[in-house]
Amino acid sequence: MKKQFIILLLPALLLTFCGPGPQQEEQTVTDHEQMLSENERAFLNNLASLCGNSFRGQETYMQEGRESWADRDMVMHVTICEDDYVHIPFHMDEDRSRTWMFINEDGRLRFRHDHRYEDGTPEELTMYGGYSDGTGNAFRQHFPADEYTIDLLVDTLNREWHVVLDEDLSNFSYRLLYHGEIVFQADFDLTAPL
Repeated sequence: MKKQFIILLLPALLLTFCGPGPQQEEQTVTDHEQMLSENERAFLNNLASLCGNSFRGQETYMQEGRESWADRDMVMHVTICEDDYVHIPFHMDEDRSRTWMFINEDGRLRFRHDHRYEDGTPEELTMYGGYSDGTGNAFRQHFPADEYTIDLLVDTLNREWHVVLDEDLSNFSYRLLYHGEIVFQADFDLTAPL
């Protein structure tokens, strides 16, 4: 009886004093860090389904008092689509300085604005954006400004970006909000790739 008890107890003692093997523990941490929520993953996949296509858009709302972009030619190009990121260069007329970046960063969906000069060097105000706030779904994500953005833009506007796809993938909306109110919106027709 004593011998059987020791044999049963031995694995538990080894685990207590030695812990799980290093490879097993490392794998668990890595997997956990890389996992987006189901909604964030579905949203990223919906963006990636547009890969290789370009779409024309237009300003559909601009808050009074702000410079209107209604006469600007807007085109988004869904160019880079990997498991953990989608990049969408956004051109306005001849200005090709902007890229929207949707990134799985340590298991969180992050939206960034990459602004570059023609020679490829970063502009001073670049990489701003925020992390998904967890309230979105497969077709809509909300990105309140993160600390980096608040510091960079000396921001007191409570900036937030909403990126919205129609459920039939017929339209893509980019919205900028200040203090919870939309100040700018551009819509892109996904039914007519260029």
